[in-house]
Amino acid sequence: MKRNADRFAEKYKEIYQDLFRFALYLLKNQQDAEDAVSETVLDAWKSIHTLRKESAFKAWMFRILTAKCKQRLKSYLIKTQLLPETLAAPEQCTAEDMDVRKAFFQLDEEERLILSLSLFGGYKSYEIAKLLKRNENTIRSRQSRALKKLEQMLTD
Repeated sequence: MKRNADRFAEKYKEIYQDLFRFALYLLKNQQDAEDAVSETVLDAWKSIHTLRKESAFKAWMFRILTAKCKQRLKSYLIKTQLLPETLAAPEQCTAEDMDVRKAFFQLDEEERLILSLSLFGGYKSYEIAKLLKRNENTIRSRQSRALKKLEQMLTD
């Protein structure tokens, strides 16, 4: 894809909400999610010439964002600071929203990543497997187990 600022902005605008939600659910922090998305856009613009097919733009952006989020998650491990369990101010969330979010945060990092790629990124299991360099059957089984865990936590 050639460097065309208008086209890049148009494509980015189409997927911004998905990128932001993905980062927010993984990082559990609005500012870090915004920063990760911003860094992703900057890196993508710098290397737009490496994108061969415009139709792969969304997947390409999510790969960059996934790497950015993983870097931030690793930095969280170094910090002793606890991450907040809510993503929005409590007055903006229903009790059910809060329960779902709390349950989501109790999943391990890989489960959150797989569910986020699937639910917010719209990726199929074979695409997630390719992104994470895992077996497709492993991704499907981990996704299924993660959904069952969420369901169990919400019904208890």
